[in-house]
Amino acid sequence: MEWLTNINWQDGFGNGRFFWIEWHFWKVVGWLGNAVFFSRFFVQWYATERLKRVVVPTAFWWLSLLGSLLLLSYALCYQRDSVFIFAYAFTWIPYIRNLIIHRRHKEAHLDCPRCGEICPPHSNFCFACGTRLAVGEAASK
Repeated sequence: MEWLTNINWQDGFGNGRFFWIEWHFWKVVGWLGNAVFFSRFFVQWYATERLKRVVVPTAFWWLSLLGSLLLLSYALCYQRDSVFIFAYAFTWIPYIRNLIIHRRHKEAHLDCPRCGEICPPHSNFCFACGTRLAVGEAASK
């Protein structure tokens, strides 16, 4: 606890500093990128707990993409550190690919005209009510 008495507390909350961090536009972008990227942890945890099985919701990939692009812009425009730049230079590729796959998968599902249940692609019958599904229904979406 002795280290607390040796801290100049006023130095951390004045002259453009808050919690000993010098704030400016790019610093806000960097911290925002960290916050967005970290928040995906809570989104995935919540979705998994809600369904009681491991899931990765679409919001996870959007937060990953946004967070990594914010951190990449911070690295390119302010930090200018090759290690930091390379760490985020290509992460957007799998995030966008996963968003595309998720969208295609979601669009391929069939809606039962009778009960509204979402059925897997190429299903002949609704698993919930047994209604025959139209063959061309998936193609019309």
